[in-house]
Amino acid sequence: MGVVTQPDRPAGRGHKLTPTPVKTFALERGLPVFEPLKLRAFAADLAALAPDVLVVASYGRIVPQAILDVPARGIAFNIHPSLLPRYRGATPLQTAIRDGAPETGVTIIAMDAGMDTGDILVQERTLLGPDETYGELHDRLAARGAQLLAVAIEALASGTLVRVPQAAAGVPAGEIARTATHPLGKDDLRVDFAWPAQRIVDTIRSLAPAPGARATLEGEAVKIVRARLALPGESALTADGGMLVRAGDGGAVVVLDLVPPNRGRMSGAAYGRSVQPA
Repeated sequence: MGVVTQPDRPAGRGHKLTPTPVKTFALERGLPVFEPLKLRAFAADLAALAPDVLVVASYGRIVPQAILDVPARGIAFNIHPSLLPRYRGATPLQTAIRDGAPETGVTIIAMDAGMDTGDILVQERTLLGPDETYGELHDRLAARGAQLLAVAIEALASGTLVRVPQAAAGVPAGEIARTATHPLGKDDLRVDFAWPAQRIVDTIRSLAPAPGARATLEGEAVKIVRARLALPGESALTADGGMLVRAGDGGAVVVLDLVPPNRGRMSGAAYGRSVQPA
């Protein structure tokens, strides 16, 4: 058994080299850790371990066929937090929330050389809460993904594992293309209050708690951490400590928590009072 992870990288204000959480976890348990810079060159070292199977989760790099060919049982499991073939790619959780999707799920696939295109082994659907943030959904599906991975491995061991090609799911090609995801860029963090209110709230929760949505409020560039749809008749400063902001569709959003320039995190109401004329 061994653990493969990304090399240590600079983090924090001091840019100190910091190990990945999985490396820290593995070392604490006495597991050997490998941090290859080039995966193809690592295939021979991996083969020397003679693994029965591989498990890949949130690795962040394309795994070449030379690696996928190593396990003795001929399978590399991948845990993907979406209902494949929908939401393939790097940011399935954030994109599903931003899209206002009513449900999502976890899929265990047998990896191939494509981007999340391998056969489906286990899949489970779950409702996506209307107020659920990226961080909350991530933690919930991570725990469930580990459980479903165990189900898939047990099925392989017992000879009952069934592989279902993603084409058999019957999802139209246009839907697969529309929901394909990409790594977050600067433009993906932007929120415009000229948008419809629901789109604003969904985008904010898709980026919470990190990296956080960016918006212009009262002429300042702020990071918005938490927001909700406004209720009819709510005032400018709401009872739950929020600040009401009008949206482009005539609705309104209540900003509950934000980080203004050169200040710490504060409630929307506190920010609203701070920018009101004396």
